[in-house]
Amino acid sequence: MWDDPVNLMNYVVFVFREIFGFDKAKATKLMLQVHNEGKATVFSGPREQAEMYVARLHGYGLWATMDR
Repeated sequence: MWDDPVNLMNYVVFVFREIFGFDKAKATKLMLQVHNEGKATVFSGPREQAEMYVARLHGYGLWATMDR
């Protein structure tokens, strides 16, 4: 995940909870990492699943990329 100046922090927490099923504390922690550091790893796993998550995040208007 990459930080962007468009989406509200509450919205990012909502999306993390919706897509990944994170509890509020974990979603908030990751959102703050994205906000403060400019990026965060929100998933690590099989390529096909990562591609699906990137596509879903894009569907919510968030900026996400995949890396090895």
